[in-house]
Amino acid sequence: MIDITLQNFEADLINASMQQPVLLDIWAPWCGPCKSLGPVLEKLEAEYGGSFILAKLNSDEQPEIAGQLSQAFGVRSIPFCVMFNQGQPVDGFVGAIPEADIRGFLGKHIAGADALEGDAEPVEAEAELPPEEGSGLDAVITKLHQALQLAPDSDQAQLDYLKVLLTAGRDEPARIAEAREVFTPLATKVMVDGRFAAVEHWLKAAEAAPKARDPRTLAAAISANKRDFEARFEAAQALFAQGHLTAAMDELLEILMRDKSWNQELARKTYVAILELMTKPAPKGGPDAAGKGALELTGKAAVTPADPVLDQYRRKLSMALF
Repeated sequence: MIDITLQNFEADLINASMQQPVLLDIWAPWCGPCKSLGPVLEKLEAEYGGSFILAKLNSDEQPEIAGQLSQAFGVRSIPFCVMFNQGQPVDGFVGAIPEADIRGFLGKHIAGADALEGDAEPVEAEAELPPEEGSGLDAVITKLHQALQLAPDSDQAQLDYLKVLLTAGRDEPARIAEAREVFTPLATKVMVDGRFAAVEHWLKAAEAAPKARDPRTLAAAISANKRDFEARFEAAQALFAQGHLTAAMDELLEILMRDKSWNQELARKTYVAILELMTKPAPKGGPDAAGKGALELTGKAAVTPADPVLDQYRRKLSMALF
């Protein structure tokens, strides 16, 4: 179980849910139903043996996050639980519902949960790709490469493939060179599509990161001269490449607050690129939209959720620029 704050929201909730489902329990110390639901969720987290992570958010201590989630989903009461998967909220429930109902809810999102409901041994999840095609990021790269071959002119297929190559490049530098090779013929799209412009900034950061000075040297340079924008930008690019997006934006903000036009507005352009990359696409319309990037609650329509971290950093950018 982990406690969520504004500081770890991205790392321990959004990013963590890319690896396994995270159930966020929004509660308050004065809430009687919250006190009865909490121990049940903690017991189930232990019983399910790491199949999901239980995260808790104290709405009194973190009103900004709780308020925005509540507003986004039209929920005005607690306890309020939201299941995050692949970086997005996918389902939820309100109130201290019975344990059997919680097990049923978990069964929709967690591999092997159905077996646990019947007190049987957990079963392994079925892989999306056959074993011979690999696992993890390699399997995803193979799948997206195949999709791109089937639709070579698809912007979305191109973007998805580039993003997974850049993600893999954190551990496999050769993937960065592969991403550059894929991106080069698409560079003309940068001027007309912000998504490609954002990927270009990510690619540049990934290419620059191996040449960056070590963090202690950069920190010392910045400490000695707060206006050493080259050092700040170097630090921001290294953080960007490593996937520490909010930390990268914090460094870029320090530049923007001192010199908005530095290096042809490079800090602003990179900051905007990170915001673009963090922005989840709106769910497509139609009967299948619910549950794909949206939260479906009893008696309420599915809506596109707000992201309190994104909102916070958009406000910071506005305050720095105006």
